[in-house]
Amino acid sequence: MHSVPQQLALAEAAVEKDTLDLSGIIQCDSAGVAMLLELSRRWQAKGLKLRFIGAPPQLLQLTRFFELDEALGLVGST
Repeated sequence: MHSVPQQLALAEAAVEKDTLDLSGIIQCDSAGVAMLLELSRRWQAKGLKLRFIGAPPQLLQLTRFFELDEALGLVGST
């Protein structure tokens, strides 16, 4: 939770062509999911759709638990 503001700025800077690769995530909690929701909201405010790819299994499980996987459009890692 304490690192979310810094991570949010880093994640926003890492977006390429409206896509954010999440494959480097080692651990994620509900604060991380909230951060992804905020990023998605920011892109929607611009009239764009942010795409998340490479989501690790833990993140997919967490977003499914909160029933947010479809809302975020997460694509898992292969």
